[in-house]
Amino acid sequence: MKVGILAGGVGSRLSEETVVKPKPMVEIGGRPILWHIMKIYAQQGFDEFVVALGYKGEYIKKYMVDYARLSPNLTVRTGSGSVEPTDAKAGVVEPSDDWTVKLIDTGQGTGTGGRIKKLIPYMGNETFMMTWGDGVADIDLQKLLRFHRSHGKLATVTTVRPPARFGLIEMEGDRVVRFTEKPQLGEGWINGAFFVLEPGVADYVGDDATMWEKAPMERLAAEGQLMAYRHEGFWQCMDTLRHKQILEDLWESGEAPWKSWA
Repeated sequence: MKVGILAGGVGSRLSEETVVKPKPMVEIGGRPILWHIMKIYAQQGFDEFVVALGYKGEYIKKYMVDYARLSPNLTVRTGSGSVEPTDAKAGVVEPSDDWTVKLIDTGQGTGTGGRIKKLIPYMGNETFMMTWGDGVADIDLQKLLRFHRSHGKLATVTTVRPPARFGLIEMEGDRVVRFTEKPQLGEGWINGAFFVLEPGVADYVGDDATMWEKAPMERLAAEGQLMAYRHEGFWQCMDTLRHKQILEDLWESGEAPWKSWA
């Protein structure tokens, strides 16, 4: 099964970094968040990717072309010109991530719906996964897929509890008795991406400017074709520098919830 990733947005709220690179290439722990997302999928058996490019798409192309060469330790064969990652301890070539990545230019001004529609021809006319290039989660993708197949509808969206926008303070009089930044369990569920879709969703997208989160999802819901998979675990998008710092701190702590690989 193929995984579509929308990686063409500008990321204006991260303009300090996205002035020179697309948002999915902003780094967490020295790796683009796009890489983290792909690792989440690949570690659960989904290693065929179709990436929708737009703003500064050449940056992502170069990264993927050079991916094997970005390993800290390299073996260079001057006769053939080959470059391979090397395990410094064993002195042998280590297996790299064996992914298939199709990079599709979907246009600079294309909306999220338009990008999804342009990727569908590359999905093999079968069920596919889809997510944004700026959010991570400790989601069980096989469980998500089983849920999608159980209901037989065109689309499944993963719903999540939003992390607290501000720290939650509980008081007794003027004294703070509790402070937490845990998910706001009293709030409603929101769109956390990590979709499973059928090719037929293309019929719900109008022109290139269509935003997936508006008319297509609203119509799918109205027609009973959109189901929600409730994810109770960790989820975090990277919309702002504050969000980036949250993810960076988790990674540096060695306890990043989305990291399921060694």
